[in-house]
Amino acid sequence: MLPASVLEQARDEILDWQGSSMSVMEVSHRGAPYQSIAQKAEADLRQLLLIPNEYQVLFLQGGATGQFAAIPMNLLGKKTKVAYVNTGIWSQKAMAEAKDYAEVVEVASGASSGFRHIPPEDEWHFDASSAYLHYTSNETIGGVQFHSIPDPFGIPLVSDMSSDLLSRPFDVSRFGLIYAGAQKNMGAAGVTVVIVREDLLGSAIRETPSIFNYTRQAAEKSMLNTPPTYAWYLLGLVLEWLLQEGGLSAIAKVNQQKAETLYRAIDRSSLFHNPIAPSCRSQMNIPFAMKDSSLESSFLLEAKQQGLVNLEGHRSVGGFRASIYNAMPLKGVQALVDFMVDFERRYS
Repeated sequence: MLPASVLEQARDEILDWQGSSMSVMEVSHRGAPYQSIAQKAEADLRQLLLIPNEYQVLFLQGGATGQFAAIPMNLLGKKTKVAYVNTGIWSQKAMAEAKDYAEVVEVASGASSGFRHIPPEDEWHFDASSAYLHYTSNETIGGVQFHSIPDPFGIPLVSDMSSDLLSRPFDVSRFGLIYAGAQKNMGAAGVTVVIVREDLLGSAIRETPSIFNYTRQAAEKSMLNTPPTYAWYLLGLVLEWLLQEGGLSAIAKVNQQKAETLYRAIDRSSLFHNPIAPSCRSQMNIPFAMKDSSLESSFLLEAKQQGLVNLEGHRSVGGFRASIYNAMPLKGVQALVDFMVDFERRYS
């Protein structure tokens, strides 16, 4: 979901961007007008996240999935091992891709609980010879989220933050690399943000393609190839909206209130339930199921009639899932809660 004001501005500018008589989709990415868009987006992102100067910010193509391969290619250097925390489907996809380039050490796994909790750090099995430690900060499908930054014990910490970057403040300096596809909290699909500490550049293996080589992209300001210009522009509009809303501290309070509202309704219900351990429940993606599964189709049909859509759970887990990213207003969550209460009253 994108903020309404962002969609309205994009609509108003689509035929004539700032009096240029051209759409942003038509201007040259190397011209001064587009360069101003790119530079402002980076400056606003640095302001929102308080990104230290010793980090490069890249705007790349290929989605977070492309980074599953790019990360080991860029960070492996002369090492042969990489370490991963397995908390669900997206962790597993990242691990599978990394296996093409290095030995993957699984330092912890939530598999024994059906990925309904995150193993405590004192149970993790670290390998100091690994090039980095990778974790997925929020699993969109399973609905588990890290609520603190893990200690990587001296090796660079890498995180896939595709679904919760910009949803709350955190200390960027704790990380060697952060990456995120834009299509959750930052904008439309097509552009991926990589924030990488400069001392990690220059370690790419020889086989790394130029467009996925962080050092080369940093040297070209993310324009080694033609970038996803319109998606980058939309990302910039979302960053402006976040600043106008008060930044990450302000949006984090709203996100917490939305999540608490929905979890409270689920926990009080005799019909709905959430299977995730409370200590690692996601504030972005809330899966829930019915104790009477025969009512699922009726729930989805009636929800759609009320304007409540995209509530189907992922095909791998079933049930339902409410994704309540930054742009989802509290009133949207309350509308879902009101419908769930009414549905339970009528079918219990």
